[in-house]
Amino acid sequence: MASTAVTTFIVFIAVLFLLVNSSAAHYIPCSESLVKIAQEKNISHCKKLTTLGAEFGWEVMSKHNESQVDILIGTRLNNAEMVWLAWGVNPEDKPRMVGTRAIIGIRQLNGSVGANTYNITGDTKLGCKLQPSEIDVHVKSMKLDYVTSSDYLTLHATIVLPSMYNISRLNHVWQVGYDAQGEEPSMHPTALQNVDSAETIDLKDGLAHHVGEFEGRLRKIHGVLNIIGWGTFLPAGVIIARYFPYPLTLGSYRYHLHVGCQIIGYNLGVAGWSVGLWLGQASKHYSFKIHRLFAIFIFTFTTLQMLALHLKPRKTDGYRKYWNIYHHFLGYALLAVISVNIFHGIDILKPDHSWKWAYVGILGVFAAIVIALEIYTWARFLTEKKEEAKKAESGSVGTAAAT
Repeated sequence: MASTAVTTFIVFIAVLFLLVNSSAAHYIPCSESLVKIAQEKNISHCKKLTTLGAEFGWEVMSKHNESQVDILIGTRLNNAEMVWLAWGVNPEDKPRMVGTRAIIGIRQLNGSVGANTYNITGDTKLGCKLQPSEIDVHVKSMKLDYVTSSDYLTLHATIVLPSMYNISRLNHVWQVGYDAQGEEPSMHPTALQNVDSAETIDLKDGLAHHVGEFEGRLRKIHGVLNIIGWGTFLPAGVIIARYFPYPLTLGSYRYHLHVGCQIIGYNLGVAGWSVGLWLGQASKHYSFKIHRLFAIFIFTFTTLQMLALHLKPRKTDGYRKYWNIYHHFLGYALLAVISVNIFHGIDILKPDHSWKWAYVGILGVFAAIVIALEIYTWARFLTEKKEEAKKAESGSVGTAAAT
């Protein structure tokens, strides 16, 4: 009961924290470098987009039933071999790639740059060639630039949106790619940041609703629960079972601490795993097979380990020794797979570096504890051996003297 209560409390706190810290609308001002570029083009509004390190500037001039918009999108290259940069609008009810009227700027290998318009269709998603084409948005001008001083690749365009586009609820999409054949951009990477590069923005105030907003929160909840459950409580339970008999004589409490940590860790891990299952079902456009296979392995064999609470053999059973070997080996193997999969999940999610360093810190603390306890265990073992040897030697001397 206590373990269940602790698990429920941790899940509640994790979910509440992530929901409170995830606002429904976002407006983060651009970097100084892009603000300077935008001001040179008389663009006064500028915000950071949620993915790919992209930043977006705009200026709206409305008259009659049309809206003329100056747009500027840019991203810092950071020595990356980025070849093309794209931005577009989608008149449908949701911001997504298919149906987007796009402007794509391409850098050629010879250093020349150019931009053109493209219709992104379902065939494009299937891998068909993407060729320049007319779009239903009038593009007055478009230009791709590489700003050497700030290492920015920028795409600037002036477009006229017909009445079917609502500037208070404009679906826009952005993307980057690393290869092109002439005016034909090749497929972009399929990482989460590329898939989630779309939002609905209000050009009047800059507030936006990101396409992967709900899924993004769930991904963070999934990660937090797995790091705390699989990655923290389970190793703590293993350390208690392995070392606590020596430095701390807890008697029966040691067993309850071990089992309590395992139950809490298992429940949190299963909660995170369940969220991952939902995310996998909701992700129609991408999948992460290695991460999923590791997760299935972890859930299956951790469940098998938990069955030991009720199905482990008695101490008097002849095969208890072999069962202990299996139980310990599987437990250590699971810890290794769990660590690998957590790092793999962080690499997929690509949050800020604090996630990876936080987990590295957890592993570092466990490593320090294990090293200290291992040294203590061996020191105690060797000391006891010496004392036993002295007692045996003194006993043999006493026996010899008596004779």
